Amino acid sequence: MKVLVFGGAHGQVATSLRRQSGNRIQIQSLGRDSVDFRVGGQITAAIQATDADVIINAAAYTNVDKAEHQPELAEQINHLAVAEIGRAAAMRAIPVLHISTDYVFFGTGETPWRPHDPTDPRSVYGASKARGEQALAQAGGCFAILRTSWVFSAGGQNFVLAMLRLGDDESIVRVVKDQIGGPTSADDIARALLTIAQRLVAGRSGGGVYHFSGAPDCSWAEFAHEIFTQAGRNVRVVPILSEDYPTVAIRPRNSRLDCASLEQEFGIFRPDWRVGLANVLQQLGAIS
Repeated sequence: MKVLVFGGAHGQVATSLRRQSGNRIQIQSLGRDSVDFRVGGQITAAIQATDADVIINAAAYTNVDKAEHQPELAEQINHLAVAEIGRAAAMRAIPVLHISTDYVFFGTGETPWRPHDPTDPRSVYGASKARGEQALAQAGGCFAILRTSWVFSAGGQNFVLAMLRLGDDESIVRVVKDQIGGPTSADDIARALLTIAQRLVAGRSGGGVYHFSGAPDCSWAEFAHEIFTQAGRNVRVVPILSEDYPTVAIRPRNSRLDCASLEQEFGIFRPDWRVGLANVLQQLGAIS
C-alpha cells in the first residue's frame, strides 16, 4: 500500500507514520517545503502527480492560543487546504484520512462525545477544524475523519515534553484538574490510521467519522503525575482549576471521546496511554 502523507518533519503523527514505512507500506511524506498549505494549487498538483493508494492529512495549524490572533492562517490550513485535498482526491478516487480534534465540541458535561454529536467549537482553532471536517465530507470522495485528543510523542511540542522541561527546574508544578480527556500516543494514532487506510483501499469500509483516544480518561494533573512517576522525577503536582490557569483560547473541560464505533468497525481498541507514555520516555532516555 502506497500512502501519501501531508505533514512536516516536526509533526508528531507524520513522524510516527514515516517510521511505519516498510515492505508492505510505502510512505511518501510531503512537508511544507514541498507543499505549502498557504498557497493554493500546490496540494492539487501533488495529488494529481501521486500514485498513492490513499492520502493521510497529518498537517494542521495546532497552536490553539495563537490561532485566536491568526484566524486567517488557521482557516487556510485547517479548512481551505483540507477542502482542496478533498476535491483533488475525489477527482482521482483516492481515499483520504484526516486527523481532527476534540476541540470541535463545546466541551462541557461528563458524557463522552460520540462521532455524530453536533459540533459547537469554542475556539478559533476548533472552529477551523470543524469547517475542515465539513469541507472534506462534502468533497464527494471516500474519506475517514479520526478525531483524537491530547497527542504526545518523543518529538514536536506536547504536554509530556513540557512537563519534563518543567521538572528539570521545578519541584512543584501546578496543573489543571478539571479538564478531562484521553492522552493519545502519536504512534498509536499512526497505527490506527494505517489500519483504517488498508480497509478503505480494499473497499471494506465506506469511511466516516471516528474517535480514537487513549484510556483511561484522566485530568491533565493526573497525566502530569504519571509522567513524573514513570520518569522517576521527584516533582509534586498541585491540582488547580482552569480559572487559576487562564489561557487565550477556551479549552474543553470535557474531552472524553466515545471510541466504540472504531472498535466495532475496525477492531481498534483504545490503547493504554500509560504504555505509550513509557515507550516515549524510553525513546527520550528519560526513565531513571
